[in-house]
Amino acid sequence: MTPLDRLAAYGAGAPVDRLPCVPIVGNTAARVIGVKVGDFRGNGALIAQAQVAAYQLFGYDIIRIFTDLYTQAEAMGAKVSYPEDETAFLAAPAVTDLAEIERLRPADPNRDGNLPQHLEAMRRVVDQVGHEVAVTGAVTCPFTNASFLVGADKLARLMMRSPETVHHLCEISLQTNIAYAGAIIDAGCTPSLTDAMSSMSVISPRQFREFSFPYLKRLIDYVHGRDRKVTLHICGKTSGIWEAMVEAGADCLSIDNDADLSEARFAVGDRVRLMGNVHPSEVMLQGTPETVRAATLACLAQAKDTPKGFIVASGCSLPTETPFANIHAMLDTVREAGWPVKI
Repeated sequence: MTPLDRLAAYGAGAPVDRLPCVPIVGNTAARVIGVKVGDFRGNGALIAQAQVAAYQLFGYDIIRIFTDLYTQAEAMGAKVSYPEDETAFLAAPAVTDLAEIERLRPADPNRDGNLPQHLEAMRRVVDQVGHEVAVTGAVTCPFTNASFLVGADKLARLMMRSPETVHHLCEISLQTNIAYAGAIIDAGCTPSLTDAMSSMSVISPRQFREFSFPYLKRLIDYVHGRDRKVTLHICGKTSGIWEAMVEAGADCLSIDNDADLSEARFAVGDRVRLMGNVHPSEVMLQGTPETVRAATLACLAQAKDTPKGFIVASGCSLPTETPFANIHAMLDTVREAGWPVKI
């Protein structure tokens, strides 16, 4: 079965050869074609080449166009540092003086920053392999993007001292999100939502409800209005906000390795598909094929019978230096388990 055939059949309750499996390959794709991570900057053609090559090498079920979390914030004025051969990081927020917030404007995904190059990568990947595999484009959600506009520490203080400012930052981030999500869909892809700073490891469930949820829901409503399903990933601990994530409209929750997959299955698995959650660093990067196999089997044992379905995946994006043998081990384990899963 092709990945598209497999996902369609699995969603319809028809026979499949195995469960879908997505080791979330980001910048590891650079290693597949022997280039440096920094070479991806401003080069949509190279991103596409790497992602297609990685998919063809490993045979996973969803391609995700992603290099770092900062593409939208950078397009809105944030300063991003690009090491020669490491993942980019935030060097400076878009504004350092709150008086400058009013000058922030939503980004134009067809013009600003590196967004046009990411869209170019998506179009190229769809043209090459979109007939057989789903292609998604990563969208950094409103609250997280807002933290990159003023800095995470300052945003935390603003939630207490000036909540209206946080709402303004989330609103303008949402407008960028909607424009970018629309462009992703126009490119033939599906937006894949990631919201690292909405984690319980960073903010409380009450703060999530107040500052993140309203904008996240509007973004998901927009994507649904464009006839696309939504996978939502929030890093770290999330058990206290699973209900809200489902209420926001997510069709699939990508569960980080800090959360309990079996707990998620019993809490919300009757309403939403689950995806996860082999540890990307301790297991996929630092482990061996044998430890990857054991961790993958553990995930299958915990969630294979999730009523709304389960996708075997890493808990977050894989580190760049993840051994190829470990990625193959995850896929091979899922293939051997088959469907119905035999472990």
